[in-house]
Amino acid sequence: METLLNTVIWDGKTIQELLSLELLLSFFGSILGAMFILFVGFVVGGWVRRRLVGIGGRNKHLDETLFSFLGNVARYIVIAFAVLFVLNTFGIQTTSVVAVIGAAGLAIGLALQGTLSNVAAGVMIVFFRPIKLGDFVEVNGQMGTVKDITLNFIELAAVSNVQIIIPNSQVWGNTIVNYSSYKTRRAEWTFGVGYSANLKRAEQTIRDTIMADPRAKTDPEPFIQVNNLGDFSVDFLVRVWCDSGDYFAFQADMKRQVKEALDAAGIDIPFPTRKVLQVHA
Repeated sequence: METLLNTVIWDGKTIQELLSLELLLSFFGSILGAMFILFVGFVVGGWVRRRLVGIGGRNKHLDETLFSFLGNVARYIVIAFAVLFVLNTFGIQTTSVVAVIGAAGLAIGLALQGTLSNVAAGVMIVFFRPIKLGDFVEVNGQMGTVKDITLNFIELAAVSNVQIIIPNSQVWGNTIVNYSSYKTRRAEWTFGVGYSANLKRAEQTIRDTIMADPRAKTDPEPFIQVNNLGDFSVDFLVRVWCDSGDYFAFQADMKRQVKEALDAAGIDIPFPTRKVLQVHA
């Protein structure tokens, strides 16, 4: 049979050469088709991700973090379907491939329990949303602004602009203090005056100084009362509400301004003193 194929000539070539050429062209055509399908899968997956992330970013009522997560999941699903379509094109049974992937996934899962716990915690963080992008939080003893939330870790930018990476399992399994959850916060100070000071005048000076600042809120009503009779001073406890974004600057500014106002009013701010007795021999 092979001799017959080699003896039959068609357009200057044997039939066997034509069949080999056709098979070669078919093979390269399949390779190019597979590459095109994968390219389309990556392009469509990226487009779907950008659309979902854009929806979350444009609408203030929607959680940007959740839509970023959904966008990544949708991208991977589109790419996975493209890969399965390519395998079907080459005649590979995808059911057996899925079974092999499942068995491999079980083995990998046992080997990567810590990583998978981070992924599980990441899913919980994304869906229950205890923190969101842009929140100022304290997690696992670290404080900073949330810059990114992935399935494995969260990224914080510290006050000194240092990058902090915390695994999700340590986020979900620990106490989360979110300073950005509520629009307002209560600033608190303790100011001490001397025992000889006019307490009514001191209280009015403190109140006028703090409430003159536009960041101070009148509702809820500020609290300014004598809270403690110390060894050296009469202490006023002051609690005033402000916007969460103004908290740190407002609290720092008022310490200086109240001190200067008390000095201008002639109200003494005492400090501990120690007497040294000299013993003469």
